[in-house]
Amino acid sequence: MGEYVWFHDVSWHASYAIYFFVIGICAGLSFLSYGSWLTPALRPLREKAAYGSFVLLALGGLLLIADLSQPLRFFNVLNPAYLSFTSPLAWGSLNIAAFGVASVLYVLALNKGDEARGRLLATVTALLALGLPVYTGYDLAVHQSRPVWNTPIMPVLFVALAVASGSAVGSLLAGANEAAQKVLHQYMLWSTAAVGVMLVSILGTTHYGGSASELTFMIMTTGTMGLIFVGAGILAGTAAPVALLLAPMGRQQNGLMLSALLILVGSAALRYALLMGPQQLQTLY
Repeated sequence: MGEYVWFHDVSWHASYAIYFFVIGICAGLSFLSYGSWLTPALRPLREKAAYGSFVLLALGGLLLIADLSQPLRFFNVLNPAYLSFTSPLAWGSLNIAAFGVASVLYVLALNKGDEARGRLLATVTALLALGLPVYTGYDLAVHQSRPVWNTPIMPVLFVALAVASGSAVGSLLAGANEAAQKVLHQYMLWSTAAVGVMLVSILGTTHYGGSASELTFMIMTTGTMGLIFVGAGILAGTAAPVALLLAPMGRQQNGLMLSALLILVGSAALRYALLMGPQQLQTLY
């Protein structure tokens, strides 16, 4: 009698990993739509990328709202009476809302064929889209006592993941368009390679950190989490597509499609492992 068992739970559940994945592709597609104004080869993807980005933004917003214990409180975040500009949450919410408004205006401009306005709105939308993965990484990096998360490289990693996953979806949408695929080949190759370099850096600093960092390294590289992070995320989803894109097969349509699918699987696995792995340590004590 009088005894209690304290059940430790993670603060951020797996639904956030799905949101990270969706919002990353959303930002990546926005970058591609903007890029179509600078690179003629990407012109066939302009509307597809813009519409896809808007749909994924709506899906990501629904995921965030559904995760709240009282979903209607989402409106309080945008209410000037409740808004606190010293809170990162407020800036993140404003960024998402501004990106949504800019996306709607951009899609409307594309439907009207207004190129001058469309080009301007594409620039604004892309700049606001950059804030989505940056804020995601920043939201993790500010946790000072959390190994893996607490590194200034985290926002940059999420930007690279957004470019890689967005380019992968763009490659699937481009199909047999050789000119677009040639550009997307380079986007996928260099963004995925950048992800790999940053992952090596994170693993190295975690492995040789303090006791909490070393335990986190063990959790993320062994067992089920190791299979997801190292197997699906690093080997299958990062190293394999880079090797494939460097090979002659990687310049052919089948090789590009396979690389795109591997990148998407890897980016989903990495987001899940980076979110859930460092939190597992707190459930053990």
